[in-house]
Amino acid sequence: MTLFLSYILLLLSPLNNGNISLTLEIDNIRKMQGSIKVAIFNTNKNFLGKDSAIRNYSVDVNGTSEKIVIKDLPKGTYAIAIFHDENSDEVCNLNFIGIPKEPYGFSNNVKPRISAPSFSDCKISLIKDQTISIALIH
Repeated sequence: MTLFLSYILLLLSPLNNGNISLTLEIDNIRKMQGSIKVAIFNTNKNFLGKDSAIRNYSVDVNGTSEKIVIKDLPKGTYAIAIFHDENSDEVCNLNFIGIPKEPYGFSNNVKPRISAPSFSDCKISLIKDQTISIALIH
């Protein structure tokens, strides 16, 4: 009976869930207000499109840098987009030509030039616990 119970506990153990810990260090925060919104994508299909992220997270801004630890992602390839929702309206506000008026950033610290970056520009391979830094673009 003890062996059976040990087997069940092993199956239910958080060590066996296959998830990886991804720590995001977000820098270059200038205003101590609002929150950082994080969107995680796992495909180039509709990358950065509304409701296309597989996970969304939020962290309140209390300093010039913030950290968020994500523990519910399995191994895989992902791209990350963030923005600083300075006015707490839950939207990345854009100007008349579609450029964000609020600070934003991407994995690999991609800096868009003429258009939004692609999934392949921003993709990271998550195969073990890791930390990445993203500096906000103003």
